[in-house]
Amino acid sequence: MIREKTGKTKANIEGATQLSLGISMVVAIAFGIGIGLLMRDIFDTPWLFWLGVVWGIGAAILNVYKAYKAQQKEYDAIANDTRYQNHFDKDSNED
Repeated sequence: MIREKTGKTKANIEGATQLSLGISMVVAIAFGIGIGLLMRDIFDTPWLFWLGVVWGIGAAILNVYKAYKAQQKEYDAIANDTRYQNHFDKDSNED
């Protein structure tokens, strides 16, 4: 059974999640550059380096998109929770 984390533990988990997103972006770009350099050296074609850079940036953008979708899913779950319904009703009336 998985218990819901609260307090200090919850803040640490959220911080680690955000940190892992930053690290995954850097790693994706670094892998892309590494693959680009490797392909450039193997095939002796300079533009393959830039192809690897584009792949790395694309992977980093995909990581951000996946994190955004996960956060949106959590937000929707909270918005549909009856415990928080009054809070969300107030926000929609302020518009």
